[in-house]
Amino acid sequence: MKLATQVNRQLFLSLLVLGSLGCTQGEPPQFRLNMISMTSNELDSEYQQEIANVLSGLFGTPDEPFAHPATGLNQLKLDLASGPAWSDKRGYSHGLYRQHCVHCHGIDGDGYGPTAKILNPYPRDYRKGIFKFKSTFNAAKPTDADLHRVLANGVPGTSMPSFELLPSSEVESLVEYVKYLAMRGQLETELAAYVFDELGVEEVEDESGTVTEQRIPFDPSASPDQAEAVLDILSEIVAGWDEAGENVIQPAEDAIPADNRSDEELAASIDRGRELFYGVKANCIKCHGPTGLGDGQQTDHNVWNKENMDYIEATTSMADSLANADPETEEEELELDREWALLKSREEVSDTLLPVRNAVPRNLRVGVYRGGRRRIDVFHKIHAGIAGTPMPGLGAAGPGAEGTISEEDMWSIVDYVLNLPYEAPSQPQRALPTNHSNITQ
Repeated sequence: MKLATQVNRQLFLSLLVLGSLGCTQGEPPQFRLNMISMTSNELDSEYQQEIANVLSGLFGTPDEPFAHPATGLNQLKLDLASGPAWSDKRGYSHGLYRQHCVHCHGIDGDGYGPTAKILNPYPRDYRKGIFKFKSTFNAAKPTDADLHRVLANGVPGTSMPSFELLPSSEVESLVEYVKYLAMRGQLETELAAYVFDELGVEEVEDESGTVTEQRIPFDPSASPDQAEAVLDILSEIVAGWDEAGENVIQPAEDAIPADNRSDEELAASIDRGRELFYGVKANCIKCHGPTGLGDGQQTDHNVWNKENMDYIEATTSMADSLANADPETEEEELELDREWALLKSREEVSDTLLPVRNAVPRNLRVGVYRGGRRRIDVFHKIHAGIAGTPMPGLGAAGPGAEGTISEEDMWSIVDYVLNLPYEAPSQPQRALPTNHSNITQ
């Protein structure tokens, strides 16, 4: 059953009306729009404001977030995580996201916090709803336990620290707030596409028979069709999060290596893993290189950097095209003026983007495992790949599907990868004794 039929429509419409009232300028901070989505869909300032109003009605503001019933989010957890950072008389912390996360991930969860530009890798942009380190199939959302684990463990080799010392209730509130920012960001992107595809202008004929073009406003509080469309989009987004638990990768019991394997059995599995690592099916050397140092291909990008790169390239191409334009009619001149205005907006957005970086494959010989060093963590990454990156999965793409290799072979690759730091080439050599008598001044 669609959520549109489950949620109180009067509540939904009243929230949209509140959102349409807008906010005063003396009310910082406010969520910023995803301008790549807005300009890519050629939305003018009116449509941008209308989308902002709808998002405000459904999700509230950074200081006063709203857990709309359709999202299934927990309002108490959002209240604890949101707003300014402070502690009450009992010592309970509030504003957890702004205290621990905003300086990297930004107020919108866009990964554009004040420190983002100097960090490598860049902080995660939650708004796509794509998360790298999880126990679910590649295309599935992470579970709450996955997000909790990343917060507790941090991400070794990056600027993401461990929050294991925080009370579990605070970590759970941060998990809820991350999901809130992700759902909001996903909806924003989908609404931009919806407005571009479905609205715009329509031809209207008056009583005299004159046909004029009339702008179709985006106002779900006044349009039942738009309200239903928004709730349908939101319901699909929420369903992806609700179904995360059904998409957890469950290794076959009979394929999991025994804990009490002999040295000979482990060595045989490592040898098999090495064979697969260099083989055609697994083809791990394509990225991680023949030495496992991450010196394979280094020219690809993750989805976040690729979006920026594609946007910048499209903007440059648009500028070249407009520079050579030669309008012949008044109508073509008007269209050209519109495109020049759009180009200016795109160039302004391009100037705000972080420099594009390539996705450098992991050096497997240093023993630093982002997303967890447990055998099951490595298995999940080999099985599902790493979402949002060039790293593909070797296992089934979803429940009931078949993978490229068997789970037994995946566990052998796990053994080989975990053994790489202990191979002779990975170990620093001890310095030889120095014959000081041979040293000249």
